Order: sequence, then structure tokens, then C-alpha cells
Amino acid sequence: MSDQIVITGIGALTPVGNDRESTWQSLLAGRSGVREITAFDASDSPTRIAAEVKDFDPATVVQGKRLRRSARFTQLAIAAAREAVADARLTLGDGPGEAAPDRVGVVINAAVAGFDTVERATRQLVSGDGARLNPYFVSSSLTNMPACEVAIDLGAHGPVTASALACASGIYALVEARRLILSGEADVVLCGGTDAAITPVMFAGLASMGALSKNNDDPTGASRPFDAERDGFVFGEGAVVVVLESAAHAARRGARGYAALLGGALTSDAFHVSAPEPQGAFASAAIAKALDNAAIKPAQIDYVCAHGTGTKANDRTETMAIRSVFGRSAEDVAISSPKSMVGHLIGAAGALGAMVCALAIRDGIVPPTINLRHPDPECDLDYVPNTARRLPVRVATTNAFGFGGQNCVAVFSAID
Repeated sequence: MSDQIVITGIGALTPVGNDRESTWQSLLAGRSGVREITAFDASDSPTRIAAEVKDFDPATVVQGKRLRRSARFTQLAIAAAREAVADARLTLGDGPGEAAPDRVGVVINAAVAGFDTVERATRQLVSGDGARLNPYFVSSSLTNMPACEVAIDLGAHGPVTASALACASGIYALVEARRLILSGEADVVLCGGTDAAITPVMFAGLASMGALSKNNDDPTGASRPFDAERDGFVFGEGAVVVVLESAAHAARRGARGYAALLGGALTSDAFHVSAPEPQGAFASAAIAKALDNAAIKPAQIDYVCAHGTGTKANDRTETMAIRSVFGRSAEDVAISSPKSMVGHLIGAAGALGAMVCALAIRDGIVPPTINLRHPDPECDLDYVPNTARRLPVRVATTNAFGFGGQNCVAVFSAID
């Protein structure tokens, strides 16, 4: 349909691949990207493992002053955006098949943003070396910098914005981008999420909360969503950016689409700063509202890309929420958590979920939830344990539930 909003390009840098296809093939193969931390000396930390992006040289992405003024989460976003633009064969200009620069927007969200730059600058100041602070320290740490730098990179003069919704940030970027297109404010929007904050203070803080897995002796087996022996999530980093546009605009420039973004919804638990509402009532409301917004019935869903963090409370409440909305059809839907392989990409997690849904629709296969060896009796749905599954996927959803009780769900389908 010409009024559909479609994904025409995807770019990714994740702990299991430095582009879209290598990430996707790693997920299908069930490969874990969790290793011992290299970003800092974690020998004294209760958690010494993380899911880092590997072999990434930011100097291959930006150079000179631009390298100095950009933080890692921005550099990852620029690289992912460039891949997405190339994949979509998107060019800006006023010629045939080009997108008008003032009609191209950028929505790239982050949760912890430039946390690493703040931590480094603080250590530098405390050590008495404050006079040598990077003059771009303040600007580089801001949440909107990935979106702004991508706009600079592309020459996009449409709406450029960023939001912070904790772990729901990445998928909300797509929901907001869809609204911008439907409202007539943009024809094309680059959207997604990014984060990179594997630092001593971040790990000390999360360790004090008891949120992180301490399975240091088995890094690749540490992220265990829905498993009875799960002991917390694995912190990760990465960026996923997609090109979103109306199907009519894509057709005018001869672009092909991966999937349509049919709709989405956002709700609030209004319950606690970190714990989910115990019954999953407002997570289920987000799922129900998203399906209603997309004009889709639960029984039409073939695949759910779960939030699936590997924490006791989250996995249990997500299961309850899915059961509440899907009813009897909850038994029939395939559900899996990529976090079992890439860890929790925080601001990029939901955007990765969008990529997984789109590629599952494209290829007719869904990735597994690895490390699911001892299913939790309270998590009793079909979580596609340990091995990818061939499955015709016509309609898929992805869930993202963030600190502060922010619940965001998006619905994707094959393109009509």
C-alpha cells in the first residue's frame, strides 16, 4: 500500500558484527558476543564481562576535529547510519530519485549517552589535569549529538531530534519517525538508537543494584533470558539505524523495502525507577495499544522479538504481559531474545529488535534465545530455545521496557 511506512535501509554495529548482515548471521547461528571486558581494567569488579563492539576504529569513520568532538556512541551511530543510507541507496538533492534535504529528518535516541566522556573528564579534573579537558567535552556528551552529527554527515535539514527513554529509547525512535512522516513533516527519517558506556562507574553502579550477571567464568553463557538460572543482564554497546520512509516516496526513487512499520505505542508503569510493575499491566497495555494502532489482532502475530533481559523480574513480567494480551494464541507465537547473544545494548536495544523483525520477515527465519537450558516454570512460552527456526513471518512485534517504567512496542509486517 502506498500509505505504508517502510524500512528501506538498515545499518548496525553490534557485539556480534560490524554491519547488518554479519550481525544477522551471527544471531541466526546463536553466536554470543559476550567476552571479558577490554574497555577498562575490570579485575576488581564483581562483573568482569560485557558485550563490546569489536575491531571498531573510529578514525575510519571520522577524522581530525570531528574525531575529537565526538563520543563513542556518536561514532557508532554515524557508522550505522552510513550503512543504512548506502543500503537504502538514499541520496539527497533535487534531482530525480533524490530526497529533498529539507524533507529528510533524523531521530537517533540514546539512554546513557556520553556517560563515558563525563566519567573520563571527571577523573581528569580530580587528578588535577582539568586545564587540558577536551574543549568538545560538553557538546560530545549530549544525548542529541548522534542525531545532529548524522544530520551533518548527510546534509539533512528536516526535523532532527533525540529522546531518552532508557531501554525503550531505540524503538521509540522509529515510532516517533513514523509520526513525523505521517504528519507530513518529513518524507524520509533516519532513526534508531545508540549507546556505549562500558565504564568503571557504570559497572560499579549497576553492580550495586544487583542488575548484572556475575557469570564471569562463562561469558558466552552469561546472558540467559527466561532461564531459571538467569542472574542478571549483560551490559552491551552498539548502534542500529534504519531508513524509514513512506512507501510512495520509496517507490518514486525505486527503493525496495524490508518491512512496513504498521504502528506502535508507549505507556508508563508509573511504579518504580528500575523495577517493572509486578503484574506487567502497563507493559501489556503497550502491546495491546500497539496492536490496535497497527490494526492487527494478536492471533496474526507470527513472531515477538522480546525485551528478554535475563533479569528475574523482567522476564517474568514480560511473559505475563504477552499472555495477558495474546490469550490462547500466546502458546502459538514464536518469541526470542537477541540479548542472549548481544547483551543489553541499552539505547540501541529496541532498534536492534526492529532490525531483527524486519530481517525475520525478509528471510522467513527467527533467531534463537541461546543459553535456555533450564526453562523457568514462570516463563513458559515458546522462546525458540538455542536454535534458529525457519518460520514464515508475516507480522512481528518487538518489545522494549525501560527503567522508569517506559514501555514501547512496535509492529512490523511484510509489505503489501
